[in-house]
Amino acid sequence: MDPHTLERLEFDRVRHMVAEHAHCALGRTMALKLKPTTREALVRQWLAQITEMQAAAVTIGLPPFGGLRDVRDMIRRAVPPAKLEPEELAELAASLTAANAVFRWAQRLPEACSELRSLGERLGDFTVIAEQIHRVVDSHGEVRNDASPRLARIRDAIEEARSRIQTVVDRLLRSSHIGKYLRYPEATFHNDRLVLPLALEHRGRVPGIVHRTSDSGATLFVEPAEAVELNNAIIQLRQDESEEIGRILWKLTHSIHRNATTLLQTFDALAVLDLIATKVRFAEAYEMTCPTVGNGQMLRLRQACHPLLLWLRQQDRAAGIPPREVVPIDVRLGDDFDLLVITGPNTGGKTVALKTVGLVAMMAQAGLPIPAEKGSTLPVYDDILIDVGDEQSLQQSLSTFSAHLTQLLRMLHRARPKTLALIDELGAGTDPDEGAAIGRAIVEELLRVGCHSMVSTHLGVLKSIAFTHPRADNAAVQFDTVSLRPTYRLLIGEPGNSNALAIAERLGMPKRVIHAAQRHLSRRSRALQKAIAGTLTTRREAEKARTEAEAAKVESDRVRDALERQRAELARQQAEFQNWTQAIARLAPGDPVYIRRFDRQGTIVRVQLQKQSAIVCVGAVDMEVALTELQLPSAT
Repeated sequence: MDPHTLERLEFDRVRHMVAEHAHCALGRTMALKLKPTTREALVRQWLAQITEMQAAAVTIGLPPFGGLRDVRDMIRRAVPPAKLEPEELAELAASLTAANAVFRWAQRLPEACSELRSLGERLGDFTVIAEQIHRVVDSHGEVRNDASPRLARIRDAIEEARSRIQTVVDRLLRSSHIGKYLRYPEATFHNDRLVLPLALEHRGRVPGIVHRTSDSGATLFVEPAEAVELNNAIIQLRQDESEEIGRILWKLTHSIHRNATTLLQTFDALAVLDLIATKVRFAEAYEMTCPTVGNGQMLRLRQACHPLLLWLRQQDRAAGIPPREVVPIDVRLGDDFDLLVITGPNTGGKTVALKTVGLVAMMAQAGLPIPAEKGSTLPVYDDILIDVGDEQSLQQSLSTFSAHLTQLLRMLHRARPKTLALIDELGAGTDPDEGAAIGRAIVEELLRVGCHSMVSTHLGVLKSIAFTHPRADNAAVQFDTVSLRPTYRLLIGEPGNSNALAIAERLGMPKRVIHAAQRHLSRRSRALQKAIAGTLTTRREAEKARTEAEAAKVESDRVRDALERQRAELARQQAEFQNWTQAIARLAPGDPVYIRRFDRQGTIVRVQLQKQSAIVCVGAVDMEVALTELQLPSAT
């Protein structure tokens, strides 16, 4: 997909909008790397995954990603003789426990969720490895005393030696003979050895080894002779402890290394599942839907909104200020026309309409839900090209026009039948007659290529293309001449006006000046306006009929889908009931059952089919229970 288009449409901001709804780093990282694809099968697969996850969320909830972290780099580093650190192993164990929860969730997926079940088959059950780590390392990343029998013995010996050293030091500190030579009555450590703070002038008064001198030189730190052997023993034990911990950690690291392939496969699948769940939460937050896509589809967007405007509206709500209005638009391309010429006043929403269509198409091809109502359809475009200038500028420099023209030439060079071309302010920035001539030539070339195109312009002459070419049509951004404000509604089939004369009249311009301005309108302009007025009523009625027909079709599809879901749910319940009755019929004395009403386990004594009950032994008591209260082991 064209990088220039991705930048101008601010697709990266959409990525961040999606990433905000991720529950762990796995999905967040993937969301920030989303990009559109031109592979139709892949787009369909991505959107099907969202639809399945939405259905699964209703029955079994979204996957439980609590405690899950991206530990794939850690797994790749688990290559002996290297060893993972205890803190890393604790993090890995927590993530494996979380992964096992998702594994169990995947086991409960309905058969209809084929895409999700396929991902679930890539998940491994690593309960054994997680338990191995938990037996060695606690949740704080500390190696447990009972990680191995040898480590337990070493640490017990260390504690015993430390206790004996402490006894020796305490006795020396309490000794009046020794205490008078010390700078202060406390022991301290030097390289894991207990030492006493001896005053310099009493050097040699306490037998032992001087390990260091204070910065001032007034204090000597002496290891008492009575503690030397015990300290030596602790040093050796610490070394033994380190070697044993190293052996244990190496063993765990080796176990992870042996399972690295399946571990990485699992976490890759978890990342995809997290991304899908993130898309579902994103769709819910902004009331988005999954469109129908495919090369046989037309572009038909119903009540589409610009996603970044929806984000700004949410920010308004979060800040406690009145949310800004976001006006949805209906757009179509490829059915009765391929090119749409949008006209109307400045700040009327022409540029937003172009960007909305381009960004929505990119979102769909990136496998994202779109901010539009159900029934929206989109082709899979090979390319989406856009040229958006400064649409609010009243004067454009030659350099701006040159850049604009350079981009247009690039678009014409790349345009193909499966291209979406979006051009803002076509023909602006130069002499109106020349701009109109260039603009018309470009539009005719786009029509010749046969790609889908939307073009906004202020040049009235470009409106006439819809009257001379069967695959072109006009659209207007509506303007309220009473309030002098745009409504931002897009009206297909109607050419827009700049409304300059109407605005001037509303602002109080003398009527004689208005009449003079009307006389100065070119003959071509007056003829075009007359032709437009002659067909406007018919076009409005046709567009209204089309809109009503499309709405009726969408409602029909909705009802049909609801009936299909009800039929599928009824079939599921019937199959479930049939399985339950067959299992009840196979019950025999001694079989375990669960009694829902009492929340207790029991065993069958006998089944009384004629009474639709069973005698169940619970503890030492036999009780009669309705068959409907029994839950069989296979259903628990």
